[in-house]
Amino acid sequence: MADTRRAIHAYLSDDAHEAWHEFAAENGVSVSGLLEAMGVRFAERLRDGEAADAELDALTRAARKVDAARRRRSRT
Repeated sequence: MADTRRAIHAYLSDDAHEAWHEFAAENGVSVSGLLEAMGVRFAERLRDGEAADAELDALTRAARKVDAARRRRSRT
């Protein structure tokens, strides 16, 4: 784990915000701990050339939809 930390900021829907905190609480971890562990693991998988599994593919597709919807809203 890095000795220094950097902030990450995101605007989430109320449902997504609640889901992150609920998942973290149920598993006895923090949201920042989840994000750090996931980011490191995703980077390792890309570096090692691991193929994305069905769950990661589904998450990526969902993220693209969220991003596209936000871009459409910001143009209006």
